[in-house]
Amino acid sequence: MNMKEKIKPHILATPPSGIRKYFDLINEMKDAISLGIGEPDFETPWSIREEGIYSLEKGKTFYSSNAGFIELRYEIANYMKNRFNLEYNPQSEILVTVGGSEAIDITLRAFAGPGDEVVIPEPSFVAYKGCTLFTGATPVPVELKAEDRFKLKPRQLLDAITDKTKAIIIGYPNNPTGATMDYDDYKAIVEVLKDKDIMVISDEIYAELTYRGRHASIAQFPEMKEKTIVINGFSKAFAMTGWRLGFACGQPDVMEQLKKIHQYAIMCAPTTAQFAAVEALKNGEPEVRRMVEEYNRRRLVMVDGFRKAGLDCFEPVGAFYVFPDLRSTGLSSDEFCERLLMEEKVLMVPGNAFGDSGEGFAWATYATSLDNIREALARIRRFVDKVKS
Repeated sequence: MNMKEKIKPHILATPPSGIRKYFDLINEMKDAISLGIGEPDFETPWSIREEGIYSLEKGKTFYSSNAGFIELRYEIANYMKNRFNLEYNPQSEILVTVGGSEAIDITLRAFAGPGDEVVIPEPSFVAYKGCTLFTGATPVPVELKAEDRFKLKPRQLLDAITDKTKAIIIGYPNNPTGATMDYDDYKAIVEVLKDKDIMVISDEIYAELTYRGRHASIAQFPEMKEKTIVINGFSKAFAMTGWRLGFACGQPDVMEQLKKIHQYAIMCAPTTAQFAAVEALKNGEPEVRRMVEEYNRRRLVMVDGFRKAGLDCFEPVGAFYVFPDLRSTGLSSDEFCERLLMEEKVLMVPGNAFGDSGEGFAWATYATSLDNIREALARIRRFVDKVKS
C-alpha cells in the first residue's frame, strides 16, 4: 500500500519552505558566510539561562496549567501594558505557547477552514501561507511594494476582502523586509476593518526590534482590540529561539477556544522555558537594549554596503533583515542567490521564498557579526560587479 496516497491532497500540494535547500547547500561548504538564518547570534543572557538551570536543579519539571504558569502570565500582562499600552487579563486573555509559530497555527485553525479565505500581505513569514493551507483555507496574497516601503495600504486590503474572508495576518516589524507600520499607517487600515467581521492576527514577534519611533499595534485602536489576536514571544528580542516560547493575547471567548486546541495538541509550553521567561521579563530589558543597539549598528552597515555594491536597498527600520533589490543585475532571485552561494560562498535567500511578490529581491539578516557582514558585503560587491560587467 502506498501510504502517501492516504495523505490529504492539500498537505501534499503544499510545497516545503523555499529556504531549506540553501541551508542544505551551505552545510557542505567551507568558509561560507550565511546571511540567511533568522535568529539572533547572541546567546540567551546569562541570568535567563541561570533561571532555567536553577529550575531544573530544583526538579521543577512538571506540567504547568494549559495556559502557562500564572506568574508568567502576570509578567506578560505587565510587559504588554508597560511597553505597548495594551491591557490583557492574565487569567483569561493570555495563552503561553510553543513559540509564536504555535500561536499562529492554532489561531488559524480556530478561524479558518475549507471554503474560507485568509488575507496575507506578502512578502511575509513563510509559515503564514503554510499554516493557512494546512487548515484547508485559501491564502489570498496582497503584494506589498518597495515604493510603499512595504507597508500595507488600505486600498490593497479592501480589494482583497471578499465575503469569504475570515482573517488577515499582519506581521510588523516585517520578516523578510524589515518594514514597520506606525500608528497613522494603522489608522487607515482600521478604517477598512472596523465594521467588518474579520479577525486580525497581528504577529509582533519583532516588536522590540524597532529602530525609529515606537512600535505600534493595530490592537491599540479600541475598535480593533476585540477582533485582534496579538502574537509575540521571546525568541527574537531575548535571544531565546531554542527555548520555544511565545504567547497570544486576545478577548476571553476567543482565547478559551485557542486554549482548547493547545490543550489537546500540546498540553502546555515547556516549563523550563517558562521559568526562564519570567526572569527575562523581570530583569532582561537592559540586555535587550544592548542587543538592539548592536543590531542597529549592523543594520546601517549592511544597508550602506548593499547600496555601494550597486543594489537598490530599501532602509529597514525593524526586525533584523534587509531586502535588497536585485533587478538591476538582470538575474532572477534564484539565479542571483544560487550563483552568489556557488561563486562567492555567501548565503542569501531568494525573495520569492516569501511569496511571489518577493521575486527580484533577496533576504539577508544582520544577526551575525560585523566581521561576517563586512566580508560578505565585499564578496557581494565583487559578484555584482562581475554580473553587471
